[in-house]
Amino acid sequence: MGVKNLWDILDPCKKTLPLNHLQNKRVCVDLSCWMVQLRKINESHCALKDKLYLKGLFHRIRALIALNCSIIFVTDGSIPGIKVSTYRRRLQMDYEGIENESCTNQKGSLQRNMGSEFSLMIKEAKILGLALGVPCLDGVEEGEAQCALLDMESLCDGCFSSDSDIFLFGARTVYREICLGDGGYVVCYEMDDIERKLGLGRNSLIALAVLLGCDYTPGVRRLGPELACKIVKSYGESAVLQRVVSEDLSLLKKANCSKKQNKALGFNNKENIPPNELNINGNKGDSQNHQSQQVIDAYLKPKCHSADSQKVQRVLDTHPFQRNFVVQTCHRYFEWPQEKTEEYILPKIAERDLRRFANLRCTSSNLGVWLPLDKMPMKCPVAEIIKRRKAQGKECFEVSWEDIDGLGSSIVPAELVESACPEKIVEFEERLAEKKKPKPRKPRQKKTETDKSLNEVDAKLQELLLEIEGTTTNTQKYRLLDEPIVNIDQHETKTDQDWSMLINTTSNSQKIKMTDNTTKSCYNIMTEVVNLSTPLVTKSKTKVETDVVDLLSPFSAVCPMKHRDADVIELSESETDVSPEHAKKARELRLFVAKIRNGF
Repeated sequence: MGVKNLWDILDPCKKTLPLNHLQNKRVCVDLSCWMVQLRKINESHCALKDKLYLKGLFHRIRALIALNCSIIFVTDGSIPGIKVSTYRRRLQMDYEGIENESCTNQKGSLQRNMGSEFSLMIKEAKILGLALGVPCLDGVEEGEAQCALLDMESLCDGCFSSDSDIFLFGARTVYREICLGDGGYVVCYEMDDIERKLGLGRNSLIALAVLLGCDYTPGVRRLGPELACKIVKSYGESAVLQRVVSEDLSLLKKANCSKKQNKALGFNNKENIPPNELNINGNKGDSQNHQSQQVIDAYLKPKCHSADSQKVQRVLDTHPFQRNFVVQTCHRYFEWPQEKTEEYILPKIAERDLRRFANLRCTSSNLGVWLPLDKMPMKCPVAEIIKRRKAQGKECFEVSWEDIDGLGSSIVPAELVESACPEKIVEFEERLAEKKKPKPRKPRQKKTETDKSLNEVDAKLQELLLEIEGTTTNTQKYRLLDEPIVNIDQHETKTDQDWSMLINTTSNSQKIKMTDNTTKSCYNIMTEVVNLSTPLVTKSKTKVETDVVDLLSPFSAVCPMKHRDADVIELSESETDVSPEHAKKARELRLFVAKIRNGF
């Protein structure tokens, strides 16, 4: 609880900072306050059964681990004697209780009931924290007092607590709230701001506790925070505690009366209250002085572990992350499989290692030494950058990691990669530039080259045409059956009738019938371009021998024969007549070749 209305008084000093503010810091956590906050999120039976409070603690820890924020849990010890009556009244003996109820005097502290439900929640939190590398310091009495001592001795950078009296124990930086959603933030109060803006130091805050009430005293009834601040400021920081002990503050009940009555009593609402006008009816009784002094001593001299004690030094050491222990603990409390636990925690551990590497490079750079990655005493945890990403509106990189078993890649802030390993970004940009570089285009062929290529294609077509129409040896040529052939040497043209006579006069032994098994001729074949639209003319002084090719059979060359004087290829059942089907195919072939020549 802390001091009544103190958070309202300190509200002008409240700052909301991004969660990133905690990176590379060491903070103490009043574990009882965190567990109370997490328990209030959902107080149903299902929430307790499913341990939602413990899951919330797990996610808080992993978020701070990713920021390389070292955490120290601090728990409450025994109940201070001065707090017993307030403690019993507030919790109504149901929250934790006291082991020995008969021991209700305020001369000594009382042990807490370690078997209560809340104490078991604290125990579970300590086990989970230990698995994640978070040490725990068990306080002698008040946990917030131990946190304040570590902060006051500069052994940490701040404290997490929702009890406002942590300032009275000497804390300088207090984080009241933490939120992980929407990028995350913390609500922070700085003692420097309180002193500068409000004019209230530690002694003044203790005086306010005596006036307004706290865990150790009920305070002055019906005294508001505004008037209490005016009274405290009127005394001054150095003398305020002495005046609070010596003066009869019961007269402050009249502070709620009219301005006229206040003026009669010497109170001025526009100015500070004169110190000599408060002591109207003399000093308080000895019992009241003693009670006020006890409250002051409880804040100024709390029972804590000293800064140089072994327990404090032990928690200040680095505690390793225990992977197997975390997997076992999460399976025990949340029934998570190993894959789910590692998916939650391994990316945060990798990001923490990268921040530590960035701090090392920053330190060496500040000393005037900039070492390349391969010269660093610590290996860079980033293997390579995979791609650019955006997370919650911030520029990030997806990176692959070195030597982290079970973690392929994860997303980290771009600014972190820039500070840790800018060389990796350069390599990534070079790969992107190489991929985006346009491939060299093949140069366009000039017109002359195009024409040359077309001529080559035309020559190929002519060769193909010769193969289709038929090829001859030095003494033979093939022609289509329905085309006449002209013999230039004899200056006479043989008609179809002459060719029919030639075929009929040929002996049966000189006829060759083309079959599918006919092989190519081994003789040298002279090729000449033949125009299918004109008669085939042979320019030869020797006697022309002609073979008739059957277009209905597969094309092949004529095999070498022993007798080449009069070789005749049988085209149809009738050796002299041309079938209509044969003539039709010959015409189709000529049309096809003509289309090729004319470019379709």
